[in-house]
Amino acid sequence: MYPESIVMPMKAELTAAGFEDLTTPEAVNAAINTNGTTLVVINSVCGCAAGAARPGVKLSLTGAKHPSKITTVFAGFDTEAVAEARKHFAPYPPSSPCIALFKDGKLVHFVERHHIEGRSAQMIADNLKMAYDELC
Repeated sequence: MYPESIVMPMKAELTAAGFEDLTTPEAVNAAINTNGTTLVVINSVCGCAAGAARPGVKLSLTGAKHPSKITTVFAGFDTEAVAEARKHFAPYPPSSPCIALFKDGKLVHFVERHHIEGRSAQMIADNLKMAYDELC
């Protein structure tokens, strides 16, 4: 498990932008199993989370359409919450960072780590904005 002193500033990058920090399995299920659209970001300490995933998801929210709920869990810190979120990501294997979009409790769009690595924040944002335009 990562030390709180390292994780908290990385969590704050998303929570300061309005993301709900899901720290328990119950909070994860409540966020996902609702009507409307929910974005779940599995945040992490890796460089691709800092350079592309976190900036990309924040940038994705600048469009006309966006999810009704935006949430995050932190890999290597909120371990039970992350494990619960990953149960909803099937058939995708566990990875972090990753980004999931749910509509009415069903997974409708997923961005795996290998789709984040080596891509810019703008590319991540553009991918998500296309999903929002279609699904939100």
